[in-house]
Amino acid sequence: MMDVLGQALLDFQQGRYTEDILTYSSLEEEDHIPIPYLFRNFKDMPPLEQKALEICRGTVLDIGCGAGSHSLYLQENGFTVTALDRSAGAVETCRLRGLKNVVQTDVMDYKKGKYDTLLLQMNGIGIAGKLQYLDGLFTHLKSLLNPKGQILLDSSDIIYMFDADEDGGYWIPDDKEYYGEVDFTMEYKGVKSAPFPWLYLDYNTLQRAAHANELDCEIIMEGEHFDYLAQLITI
Repeated sequence: MMDVLGQALLDFQQGRYTEDILTYSSLEEEDHIPIPYLFRNFKDMPPLEQKALEICRGTVLDIGCGAGSHSLYLQENGFTVTALDRSAGAVETCRLRGLKNVVQTDVMDYKKGKYDTLLLQMNGIGIAGKLQYLDGLFTHLKSLLNPKGQILLDSSDIIYMFDADEDGGYWIPDDKEYYGEVDFTMEYKGVKSAPFPWLYLDYNTLQRAAHANELDCEIIMEGEHFDYLAQLITI
């Protein structure tokens, strides 16, 4: 698979930034990812991300680290943090930015060590792809936690993106198991990625899935755009 995100991150890091990533989704919306934003420092992060970093504790695994901005903040503040991403370009970018512990792999294949905090930011729970894979992801994440460890994740309830009827219900396509399942394609400098699934979770669905996997779940903070930060702890 083309490492579209990783190439864009490397280009920015190495002074070759000329354009942003375009995204296309099954919601029929074209959007873009501004590459400089992925290199933001703490003061430029949204309040949800700032809060997540403030309540990290112990050893941290930053899952889907991207350009490594969250990991860098933690490392600079004395945390032992491991930045993990499946993208070779993202991992190389993190190393160039000075991160000490960086791993290139899919988190589902990662079994080295246990952590006090698992960090999944920028809708990091989206890596589950589909609702049916959420239980398997939670089972694996629990295996990476120390006793009393925590999972910090943010997500969004995207029901607002669907048309509402007069009775207050929403028109959800029949082919969707769950309305938060979205297919994406990314394009950078004329090169497109393969389509990939991404999951957005409303809080009630997250809470039910967490409890089914013996995880206590609570909202730590709510954002301004139907998003929230949640903390999950082993019961």
